[in-house]
This record gives sequence, structure tokens and C-alpha cells, in this order.
Amino acid sequence: MKAIKILVLCIALMLMADALQAQCPMCKTALVKARESGETQVGNTLNDGILYLFAFPYIVAGVFGYIYYKKYKQHKASKAI
Repeated sequence: MKAIKILVLCIALMLMADALQAQCPMCKTALVKARESGETQVGNTLNDGILYLFAFPYIVAGVFGYIYYKKYKQHKASKAI
């Protein structure tokens, strides 16, 4: 039953892929105005910012996961003694 729910969720996410590729109105306006004025660096800068925003939660989760792992390992070692 759980596998069916996961499969349905995956299919629903794949069907919504076009809607998920939208940009916020402010970013789109900035890119359109930059292209009209001939600037090309704005798009690269926005892409870099998006990558930073994308990576930061995973870095934070990784740090907390590492700390949790080390604490769990210490706790398990102290119980074994």
C-alpha cells in the first residue's frame, strides 16, 4: 500500500513538471529588462543565486546529520562499555 502511494506521488510530480519550472515575476521582469538592454550577466548571476538557495538547506541538513551521527556513535560506544 505504501509503495502505491509513493508511485502515485511520483507520477503526480512528473505530470506537474511544466508548472514547476516557472520563475517568480520579479526574476522574470529583471531578466526581460536585462535582455532588452543587452546585458547578459544578469541571467548568470540569478542562476548562481538560485544554486546557492538550492544548496544551502542540504548543507545545513548534512551538518546536522553529521553531528547527530557523531553523537549517536558516542552514545552507542558509551553504552557498550
